[in-house]
Amino acid sequence: MNDTLLLSLIAFLPVGVAVLLSVVPGSKRELIKTISFAATVVVFVLTLFLVKMYFDLRNPDGSWPTLAERAAAAKQALRSGRPADPKDLVVRYPWIRPFEVEYYLGVDGISLPLIVLTSFISMLAMLASWNIDKYVRGYCMLFLLLETGMLGTFLALDFFLFYVFWELMLLPMYFLIGVWGAPSRVEVDGRVRGGPYAAIKFFIYTLVGSVLILIALLAFYFHPAEPGGNPAYTFDLMRLHEIGQSGTAYSLTFQIVMFLLLYVGFAIKVPLFPFHTWLPDAHVEAPTPISMILAGILLKMGGYGFARIAYPICPEAAQYLAWFLVAIGVINILYGALAAMAQTDFKKLVAYSSISHMGYVMLGFAVWSLAGDPNKWSMAFNGAMFQMIAHGISSPAMFFAVGVIYDRVHHRDLNRMGGLANIMPFYAGLSTIIFFAGMGLPGLCGFIGEVFTVLGSWQFSRTVAVLAASGVILTAGYILWTLQRVFLGTPSPNILGEGHGEGHDLKRFLPDLSIREWVIAVPMVVMAVVLGVYPDLVFRFMEPSVTDLILDLTKAVAGVR
Repeated sequence: MNDTLLLSLIAFLPVGVAVLLSVVPGSKRELIKTISFAATVVVFVLTLFLVKMYFDLRNPDGSWPTLAERAAAAKQALRSGRPADPKDLVVRYPWIRPFEVEYYLGVDGISLPLIVLTSFISMLAMLASWNIDKYVRGYCMLFLLLETGMLGTFLALDFFLFYVFWELMLLPMYFLIGVWGAPSRVEVDGRVRGGPYAAIKFFIYTLVGSVLILIALLAFYFHPAEPGGNPAYTFDLMRLHEIGQSGTAYSLTFQIVMFLLLYVGFAIKVPLFPFHTWLPDAHVEAPTPISMILAGILLKMGGYGFARIAYPICPEAAQYLAWFLVAIGVINILYGALAAMAQTDFKKLVAYSSISHMGYVMLGFAVWSLAGDPNKWSMAFNGAMFQMIAHGISSPAMFFAVGVIYDRVHHRDLNRMGGLANIMPFYAGLSTIIFFAGMGLPGLCGFIGEVFTVLGSWQFSRTVAVLAASGVILTAGYILWTLQRVFLGTPSPNILGEGHGEGHDLKRFLPDLSIREWVIAVPMVVMAVVLGVYPDLVFRFMEPSVTDLILDLTKAVAGVR
């Protein structure tokens, strides 16, 4: 299979199946779910094949050709009319010729793990959607459209195409939260009203961020590629990297303004303080499968935007604003952990834990000091990228664990739980592993990213490293307290509602994991253990691309200074 077919199938197979579902009678719910799940399985298998093709790209010395090198070769082939290399994992074809917009896809060690993670979590989230019984066809079509948007964002190397995929996710997620979620009760003018409050809040926040990204996109397009020259007129991200790192095209002021525009757009997705307030509300309203997607994939898209666009195009600004970005990362870590500790809503607690854990991602990106060793920043940046993958496994698993118990007791009040280890032992065992992974226990996936990020931040500021490390203590506090309230002790008398929690028949009302729930939970638990024990499974692909990026950015800024 050549790369054009493979990358195109990965990106567009889900939306193709969504179109197919439009002719399936809406009454055939099981068939619709089966077709949708089969599509996500096929996409996951294709991403595994993509891993093999990427592994085969290695040079004889074991290194990988950089994405910039492969993109340049593909561009040369396109200009000369020669056939492109069918296995270089770069696809370039003219799309909107008058404006130099290309159908331009590519893969490197930064995007590959996120593509595999997206297909993996989407597959499990689709299986978790089996109990959706309202407007099933519409739900599955929107879910598959959302998957195409997510995969396309990680594959696109044309800024315009990237923006199309980025925007493609907005409406599906809005409807998936607003129509299939549990509308929250909010107080307006002293009256309590229901409604899709979180869906609207998510839509507005994301739309504002998207507009700022669009402004930056247009500014790069019309800005000269060299001093006094003509406008660049390019959306090619590799070319924009080259222009931004030249040290002559963009002034420091221009870079700072563009970086801040991109920062807000991507920070909303991460989410970073103070743009985080949409996330807890969205998780509370969203159905469990959509919470899995939100936590596992959508938050990572903001981090990917920093790594693929903001830092490579505006390196001077990123270095100039390092202390500001570091402070935001530390605030996220500590504020998210403290807010999680204060929650009594099980789902909202996990949502705030995501805010805390994504703070490590921003911290790892931000700890850039020219006075220090670039290898230390490389350690922190690699730790941040690994943290995105680890959190992409543990956080969806935590939301799924919350969803399992919510399906049985129909509430998320931690004060009304307790004693579930005796009633649902298998659920309690798997949930404990999942929450320990989120806590960063050694031997599980959450440990590696946090430790590398803290170690890398030590050369930037020891105070920052200590504050970041203290977040681990706070995380342990709210995770252990949560496990105690949910699984230990005796069940609350009203765990199922007033007067239904007493007696010896709780096992009849609270059955342990079903076969479907086992099939969803076990792969995430296995991956949490595998990545904790053998992190090189991800680092072998990720580290060369991240290290090349770090060296390029350091050389670019050192040359300017």
